[in-house]
Amino acid sequence: MKHPITKTSLLTLAGATSILAFSSASAHASGEVNVYSARSEALIAPLLDTFSKENNVKVNLITGNADALLSRLKSEGDASPADVFITVDAGRLYRAKDAGVLQSFDTDHLNNVVPEYLKDREGYWYGLSQRARVILYNPETVSAADLSTYEDLADPKWKGKICIRSSSNIYNQSLVASMIDANGEKQTLEWIKGLVANFARPPAGGDTDQIKAAAAGVCDIAVANTYYFGRLGLSDKPEDRAVFNKLKMFWPNQADNERGAHVNVSGIGITKSSKNTNNAKQLIDFLTNKQSQEWYAKVNNEYPVIDGVAPPKSLATFGDFKADTVSLSVLGENNRQAVTLMDQGGWK
Repeated sequence: MKHPITKTSLLTLAGATSILAFSSASAHASGEVNVYSARSEALIAPLLDTFSKENNVKVNLITGNADALLSRLKSEGDASPADVFITVDAGRLYRAKDAGVLQSFDTDHLNNVVPEYLKDREGYWYGLSQRARVILYNPETVSAADLSTYEDLADPKWKGKICIRSSSNIYNQSLVASMIDANGEKQTLEWIKGLVANFARPPAGGDTDQIKAAAAGVCDIAVANTYYFGRLGLSDKPEDRAVFNKLKMFWPNQADNERGAHVNVSGIGITKSSKNTNNAKQLIDFLTNKQSQEWYAKVNNEYPVIDGVAPPKSLATFGDFKADTVSLSVLGENNRQAVTLMDQGGWK
């Protein structure tokens, strides 16, 4: 008999978490795997359904805020029913590892298909899909010939022209963490000060808000993750597609002597408390196979973590890019310094 996926929501409001438990009768049964996911249900449940049907393994899913789910894992400790933790950004994955809620593991499949820089050095987590943090620009006011690197965004020529979200955002923290690795703390601090001086407005809103602001003429340049831009291009709302068509995407740091565009991941790990570890490994292998990677590209406009899978259709016209291949473990390791430098540099 095929097992259906069981979906449960974890609700958060003003920092308060409503704790919902798996039924004690099913949490440790064989033929199951319990998933805590910071990715929304729409972006993971269809894949879990397919896995369940193909492998006769029941999947129990709880979705919720990334920080709330990590807090839940820590508070549950060894009693947690969760087998798998899915979240976004290597910085958050590092926090889960550092909190002691994950275990190290590998499989032959993961060793063969996931590049070293897209997984934890010690095997505590693996990338599922990747996105780049890029420059979106209005070609009516900015020439691509004037764009080059992340470092160049601190040049005074961009004064009053840049939109980017706040320093509290993990995506920006990870970008700064990568720059610390590439350029050192002193140079990164000077870059932050220059970038802040070029803001068109105080940071507000998410990545999509920065993109829309650039299209509306509030700024000429927005820094955002690729999948936010791709979503607008495939939206069923004409106003979203108009924003997409108004802007162009530029890959930073692409010259031969440069490190490449900053990339990050949605990722996955097996919890330290897992009672269904073999099923968890089987699920992670499934989520990194060609079929699943194609689904991520199609549905969420994310780039695959394995070779041989086409990029998102909405972003294909912007071509291939050279990615920064620094180990994403560095993003977590440098997070504290990144936050400190952003504060010192006046990035609110």
